[in-house]
Amino acid sequence: MLKFFFNGSPNPTKVALFLEESGLAFEPVKIDTRKGEQFAPEFLKVNPNGKVPAIDDNGTIVFDSNAILLYLAEKTGKFLPSNRAELLSWLMFVATGVGPYSGQAVHFKHFAPKDQNHDYAHNRYQYETDRHYRILDSHLQGRRYMVGDSYSIVDMALWGWARMVPFKLGDDAFARYPNVKRLVDEISARPAAGRAIALKDKFTFKAEMDDEARSNMFKHMKINAA
Repeated sequence: MLKFFFNGSPNPTKVALFLEESGLAFEPVKIDTRKGEQFAPEFLKVNPNGKVPAIDDNGTIVFDSNAILLYLAEKTGKFLPSNRAELLSWLMFVATGVGPYSGQAVHFKHFAPKDQNHDYAHNRYQYETDRHYRILDSHLQGRRYMVGDSYSIVDMALWGWARMVPFKLGDDAFARYPNVKRLVDEISARPAAGRAIALKDKFTFKAEMDDEARSNMFKHMKINAA
C-alpha cells in the first residue's frame, strides 16, 4: 500500500486532497516536524531533504508535493488537463513561486525574530506573495479552473496554499483576490477537501511552538545563535 508521509501543513494537505479525491488506498505516516521527526534516518531515506510530504508507492519514492501530484495523476489518469504545456506552466508557477514565497511570507510574518533585517525581508516576501496572487487572480478572471474546463492537480496545488491567504497576508487579503477566493471556496466545499484537512486530526501533533519546535523547524536560528 502507498505510504503517505505527512503533517497538516499546506504542501502535504494538497497531496492528501488528491488521495481523497482519487480514492487511492494509502497509509498515512505522521511526521511531526516540531519534534524533529523529519530528521530521523529512516525518513531521510525517503526524502533526503527532510521535508514533508513524501510517498513510498510500493518501492517507488517521490518527494516534493508538486512532483507527487504529477506522479499520482499520471499513475491514475485522473485530474490531468489535456493541455500539458499549460498544466506544467501553472504547476511550476505554484511550485517555484506561490509555495516558496508563501512559506517565507508566513515565516517572516509570524515566526522570524524581529531583528534589524526583519522589515526588509518581511516586506519583500509580502510583496512577492501578493504579486503572485494578483497574477493568479487575473488568470482566473472568467475561468472556473486554472487549466481548461476541468478541476485538476493545478487547482489542488494552488488550494493547498491559497486557503491560507489571510494567515500569510492579513485578514482582508482575500478581498484583493476574489477569483482565487471563489476557487478556494469551491474546492473547500468538496467532501474530499474536508477529509484531507481532517486527516491530521487522527493523530497527535506537537502543538507548542516552543524552543524545541523552533530548534527543529528553524535550524538556521540555532546556527546563527552559536
